[in-house]
Amino acid sequence: MQEFFQELGFTNNIFAFVILPLLIFLARVADVSIGTIRVILVMQGKKGLAPLLGFFESLIWLLAIGQIFQHIDNPVSYISYALGYAFGTYVGIILEEKMAIGRVVVRVITALPANDLIDYLERKNHRYSNIDATGNDGKVNIIFTVVKRNTLKELIPKIHEYNPKAFFTIEGVKKVSDEEVSFKENKGILIGKMLDIRSK
Repeated sequence: MQEFFQELGFTNNIFAFVILPLLIFLARVADVSIGTIRVILVMQGKKGLAPLLGFFESLIWLLAIGQIFQHIDNPVSYISYALGYAFGTYVGIILEEKMAIGRVVVRVITALPANDLIDYLERKNHRYSNIDATGNDGKVNIIFTVVKRNTLKELIPKIHEYNPKAFFTIEGVKKVSDEEVSFKENKGILIGKMLDIRSK
């Protein structure tokens, strides 16, 4: 690699203290970003994509660590390696947030009537469960729903709009049974089964 840059007119010092550290930094950013996304995909149960990302992650890492060993007396490479790891972790998290992979369970606890929120969930075809419960301050409603992560940016403002003092939590979900069946489809299947039972 060094010979290639020398042919382009770069001196040994420029290669050792500028180009090489920059390449190592970029390689680390790439492989750590891929690794962060891969781990999240594993947690989401994405069996197809995670191994493929693991292949590229390890390949890029080998290229970066290979350059470190070839220039083991260059301390700037160590710093760029560590900086690349740190920045790659940050980039991976940002990318994963933008991709919004998978589904989450949203749990809403409110003392106020939740009719508007429930109507909104039904309009958006989100399946939900509404439970009457007792909290520290008396009667409350607990609403459970499982939604795609990319819908949270719309759902959370609606929770604040309909129930400003509601307490809610969001947790990751690895797998959802019948996840391709929408609320209305599921409701139709249930009604169909009930009619079938009555006819018998």
